[in-house]
Amino acid sequence: MTTLTAKDKQVVRDFFGKVGKNAEKIGHEALARTLVVYPQTKTYFAHWKDLSPGSPMVKKHGFTVMRGVLDAVDKIDDIVGGLLVLSELHAFRLRIDPSPCGIVFGLYFPGDEFTPEVHVSVDKFLARVAVGLSDKYR
Repeated sequence: MTTLTAKDKQVVRDFFGKVGKNAEKIGHEALARTLVVYPQTKTYFAHWKDLSPGSPMVKKHGFTVMRGVLDAVDKIDDIVGGLLVLSELHAFRLRIDPSPCGIVFGLYFPGDEFTPEVHVSVDKFLARVAVGLSDKYR
């Protein structure tokens, strides 16, 4: 399992403090891109009438996903325990295999905000979130 150092945790908290201000837009774009890049993901949303990037359901669920990631930031010291309810939902009801949602950070935070150091810490954090969400699969 990926280890988050104290420095990684602080970098993640600082970065996601910026992300929170654009959570709705970032979440929407990340989900929209996921549905295009990983078309098999659409099977989880077959009950939606419109899976196009600008649809209200994609926007709403993208924001929900981003709120979950921001919640994980708040629970960064106990991600598995902190995401227990969401993990159970994903494992037993939705049966979704979690995947990284950080596709668009570089677009929203170019240059000195999404540095290689920030990218590494965020990737480590998102790997921990994926483990937290998949905990009930084991």
